[in-house]
Amino acid sequence: MKILHKSLEGYLSYCQYQKGLNSKTLKSYRIDISQFLDYIDVSPYDISKQNIYDFITQLHQQYKPKSIKRKLASIRAFYTYLEYEEMIENNPFSKIKIKSNEPFILPRTIPMHIIETILCTAYASKDQDVRNRTEYQYKTTVRDIAILELLFATGMRVSELCSLKFENINLLDCEIKIYGKGAKERIIQIGNEDVITALKEYYKLFEEHIEENGSFFINRLNHQLSEQSVRFMIKKYTDMAGISLHITPHMFRHSFATLLLEEDVDIRYIQKLLGHSSITTTQIYTHVTSKKQRDILVTKHPRNKMNVNKG
Repeated sequence: MKILHKSLEGYLSYCQYQKGLNSKTLKSYRIDISQFLDYIDVSPYDISKQNIYDFITQLHQQYKPKSIKRKLASIRAFYTYLEYEEMIENNPFSKIKIKSNEPFILPRTIPMHIIETILCTAYASKDQDVRNRTEYQYKTTVRDIAILELLFATGMRVSELCSLKFENINLLDCEIKIYGKGAKERIIQIGNEDVITALKEYYKLFEEHIEENGSFFINRLNHQLSEQSVRFMIKKYTDMAGISLHITPHMFRHSFATLLLEEDVDIRYIQKLLGHSSITTTQIYTHVTSKKQRDILVTKHPRNKMNVNKG
C-alpha cells in the first residue's frame, strides 16, 4: 500500500499545479482516496472488483448516497491518473458500474421578500452603529452589507467570495473577476448602483488593510475572511430580522439563478454566470421555478382563450 500512498501525493500535486484545484478540494480527495487505500489489504496490482464492491458496501453503512458518490468519483479519478501515468497496467474501476440511488433534491432558495428583509436589517443596523456603537462595529456592518449585496448580485460561491483578491475587483468598470472550481475564470458585471456603492464604501474604510493583505474581504485581524465567518454573519442578520428560515450562503446562489430564470433569462447565460462547466448542472433550477410555471399556465395556456359553452 505504500506504493499507492506515495502515488497519491503525486496525484494531489498534479491536481494542485496542473488542474488548479483549491485546497478544500484537495483535502477532500486526500480523505476519500486514503480511506480506500487503507481499506484494501492486497497488493496494488491485485485489486479486484470484489474488493471495490466490498468497500462500497461498507460506505453504504456509514454515509449518505451523495457522499458515497463523491468518494467513488475521487477514487475513480485517482486510478484513471495511475493508468494514464502507466503506474498500473489495468484500471480496476474501468469495468465497474456503480448505480447511484442519490435522491433528487431541489436547491433551497430564499424568497425574495426575505432577501429584502435581510438587506433592510443590515442597512438599519449600519445607521444604528453610527450613533450607538464603536467605529469597528460600524465598519464591520459596512463589510457585512457589501458581502450580502455581492452574494445576491453575482451568485458566487462563498469560497469564491472569501478568496477574492484586491486586484479581482474593478470598481471603476463595475466588474468582478471570479476564479471558480478548477481555476476557471469568469467576469461578472455589477449592474446595481446600491451594490457598487456598498463595495466602494467598504473599500474606503478598509483600503489600507486590503492592499496590505491582498484579500478583498478581511476579518478583525486583517486576515482573509473565512467561510464560517460569512455563515455566522448571515445568521446574525436573520436572527435580528426574526427570520426562522435557516439560510446559508449557497442559498443566495440558488436564489440568484432561480430568480433570473423566472425573469426569462436564457439558461445558457445563467450557466456562464454561475461558472458551471455543463448546462446539465444549471438545469436543476428549471425544476424550482414553480411560480414561473404557474404564471405561464395562467396567462399562456390555449385553454384560457377558448369560449366553451357549458350550458
